[in-house]
Amino acid sequence: MAAANRLVWYGLLTLTLSAVGCSSSATNKPESTAASSAAAKPTTPSPGEGQRGATGESTTGQSSLDELQKGKPGTPGPLKDVYFSFDRYDLEGEARETLKVNADWLKKNSTARVEIEGHCDERGTNEYNLALGAKRAQAAKDYLVTLGIATERLSTISYGEEVPVCREQNESCWSQNRRARFVVIQARPAS
Repeated sequence: MAAANRLVWYGLLTLTLSAVGCSSSATNKPESTAASSAAAKPTTPSPGEGQRGATGESTTGQSSLDELQKGKPGTPGPLKDVYFSFDRYDLEGEARETLKVNADWLKKNSTARVEIEGHCDERGTNEYNLALGAKRAQAAKDYLVTLGIATERLSTISYGEEVPVCREQNESCWSQNRRARFVVIQARPAS
């Protein structure tokens, strides 16, 4: 288990460092097309990344990491976040209700795929929070599957404590960071 956690951590660290080290300044050159950014992504997904980079899809939402790198706050999409108690990854009643609403939307939008991001508050080690974020994302995915959403339409990634929505050090803020966030990825039409 510790080896898997390290692998996830190193994969995320490598992905982050390569994105930061290889990107040019946003003021110098805007992103040209989705195709060029997809070409810059590795063909083999990092642990926990899923298959987004290899399936010919475009994102309709931005991942939390993409938004953080661009200095933008998380933009809400059609699917709502679910929240977790401190140091927990089990789904409480309110989270299950939110996931039912999300599943209804996914059933109505059958070509949409979703990347489920697991997030944590800042308490705990980086490794622990990456593992906890992965469990939170997986718990949300598993529940959506029980509601009839095909597992192939869902991928997970953990950001641990690295992409908070609130940076204050109090319980109110920490509770906003303990979440699973849903980023919609629309499939491109077959050519």
